[in-house]
Amino acid sequence: MALKSAVLTSEDGILSDTLAPNIPTKTKTDFVRFVSPSRKTLASLDAQLIIGVLEDCIQQMGIVCVLPTILSCPETLSVSLGEEVVKALKKHHALEERYQAMMLDKNVAGNDMEEQQGKSIKEVQDSLRNILRLLRRFLKTGKMLEDVGPIKGEEMGSRKLRDGLCELKEVVLERLLTTSAEEQKRSKTMEEVRQRHNKNQEQVDSLERDVALAIKNRDTEISTLTRQMQELKNSLHQMEQGLEEYVVRTQQEAEKQSQSDRNTSEGKRAHMQQDADHKRAQLNIAIADHREKELALRKKKHKMVTEIENLIQKYDAEMGEKQTELEKISRIYEEEKAELKELEEHCANLDLEYSQIMEERQEAQEQREQQERERELHSRAAIVIQAHWRGFCVRKAMKAKEKPKKAKKGKGKKGNAKKNR
Repeated sequence: MALKSAVLTSEDGILSDTLAPNIPTKTKTDFVRFVSPSRKTLASLDAQLIIGVLEDCIQQMGIVCVLPTILSCPETLSVSLGEEVVKALKKHHALEERYQAMMLDKNVAGNDMEEQQGKSIKEVQDSLRNILRLLRRFLKTGKMLEDVGPIKGEEMGSRKLRDGLCELKEVVLERLLTTSAEEQKRSKTMEEVRQRHNKNQEQVDSLERDVALAIKNRDTEISTLTRQMQELKNSLHQMEQGLEEYVVRTQQEAEKQSQSDRNTSEGKRAHMQQDADHKRAQLNIAIADHREKELALRKKKHKMVTEIENLIQKYDAEMGEKQTELEKISRIYEEEKAELKELEEHCANLDLEYSQIMEERQEAQEQREQQERERELHSRAAIVIQAHWRGFCVRKAMKAKEKPKKAKKGKGKKGNAKKNR
């Protein structure tokens, strides 16, 4: 385990050094800006109509999902639905029971039966339309009908269809908000990310293969050392058993020999005693030798265990530092995400104020142009009026000059006539 942690630590360092040049220069804010559409509202009327149709379908599917449960138990939903809806449901339930009783009654004549059935069917249909109208009004006022009861098996298909329509609405809304330029930029960015990911994945796979090879070699070495240790233990045990058996056998032989030769001589007895002492000395030497070997092996084992524990502690410390660094980076990411959200809201307010200012400037420009056109029109009218007035004054002055000449000519004619008389 210690070798594995050391190998993993070294491989982590190699992985970080290898992947460092491939870190993108773009920030996460730029990536989010590429992925999310820049527009937040639908500009075209066709897009608004499409989203309106999807919302209407989702609302109707919601009514279809909860309608069987509402029709089956209207009394238990009086608090959440309201008295008006509960009364309509009770009335519908009574009409259904009357229609079923009419269908089971065989005492009514044929024509009357058909007329009553048609009237009853029309009443049930009108009641159902009224219930749907009330439920639709409930949904429009914002009241939710999701908790009216558990989902039954026959309602699961309608609920899945409604969820699918909700997902379709989100996809269509995102697609309508995304322009062609944004789509091309997003595709290009995602392709770059995919290529970078593939390259990094190849490097990670190569490093994982190296780690697996190192772990395999480590396991092979450990298994070899374990096998050698077991063989030494078995050999030591066999030697101890052999020595014990030899000592017992020697003692038995010595006792037999002493019993048989006790009466022979004191010298032979002393010789046998010396031989027994010599064998005991050899036994003690062998035991001491094997104990020294066992102590050396125990020291070696203790040293290896100590090294393994030190490596494990070092690995745990490094992992703790990595975890602390990861939590710090996560907190920084959350703070930057909050700042990004505030900046987006501020930019949206600035865009709204900018559009209002541009509209006011455009209106002011149009008013100035209108005033300029009116002033030019007034100027032209004044010039025309002045021209007419000058012409009128000139004509009047010319007429005033012509009248004295005519008067003088008249007086001359009258004098000549008097003279002739």
